[in-house]
Amino acid sequence: MEDRVIDIKVGENLRFMREHLEMSQETLGDHLEVSYQQVQKYEKGANRISASKLYKACGLFDCQIAFFFRGLPAS
Repeated sequence: MEDRVIDIKVGENLRFMREHLEMSQETLGDHLEVSYQQVQKYEKGANRISASKLYKACGLFDCQIAFFFRGLPAS
């Protein structure tokens, strides 16, 4: 599977959880210590989110890391 496809799916799942919790991109960015513009890039899959940022998102969203890979075939 192409890396870009994975980055897009992870970003979609990040956006889904943020919107589900009615959280702004700015609030998520503050928690991840990035700008809201960077959050936009993560959510579109334009930029790859690091493992440490995903870990922080898990703490904020109270979810397992596997959530972000939901919808991808098993490797």
